[in-house]
Amino acid sequence: MDRMLYVAMSGASETLLAQSTNSHNLANSNTTGFLADLQQFRSMPVFGDGFPTRVYAQSERPRIDFTPGPIHATERDLDVAVKGDGWIAVQAPDGSEAYTRAGDLQIDANGLLTTGTGLPVIGNAGPIAIPPAEKIEFASDGTISIRPLGQGANELAVIDRIKMVNPAIDQLDKGEDGLIRLKDGTVADAAADTQLVGGYLEASNVNLVDQMVNMIELARRFEMQVKMMKTAEETDAASTSLLRQQG
Repeated sequence: MDRMLYVAMSGASETLLAQSTNSHNLANSNTTGFLADLQQFRSMPVFGDGFPTRVYAQSERPRIDFTPGPIHATERDLDVAVKGDGWIAVQAPDGSEAYTRAGDLQIDANGLLTTGTGLPVIGNAGPIAIPPAEKIEFASDGTISIRPLGQGANELAVIDRIKMVNPAIDQLDKGEDGLIRLKDGTVADAAADTQLVGGYLEASNVNLVDQMVNMIELARRFEMQVKMMKTAEETDAASTSLLRQQG
């Protein structure tokens, strides 16, 4: 009975982990530029003395869904979306360089250009600072131009250029903070062919229907594993009763 109980217990435990991933995706279905986490189950033998007679279930995140989310118009000057493949470089809370597709930009109290979550956007020489201006424009190559206060409509000054990168997908990984980094820990080079679209935002790529179906399936799977543990308990109790009667 211990084998049956072990398999059911490990299956229930890993199903809870998969439910956590699924719930995380659902919670971020409206998060700008969010990329959904994928998950899968596989059987893992338990190695020890002798032959591996027991197998447990393991839930893992093989990768993330790099499919771009839908782009919608906002007509907001500070909103940008990456056109096609590519990423916007930002400064992570630990000071390292990371990448995102969230283009809901804003200017903080110190004049720094940041994402909606407050991460500084990186330019040619570090975080980008925006002087007081009447208007801000973003070119398709990431160049930032402003119209200084009190200047005419044709008086535009180039401030900086957003660093955009486009490394191969198999080189990328998603951290617990939701930011993308290179697997080897290095910094990606700027990509001249990556383009931005001003006045647009990329929505989350989470498919609500698929995630809801997964949630129901995982709930039923968990219930099945709990029933198996209950069955193992009842079988063990019945076996003990028979042994007592024979004794």
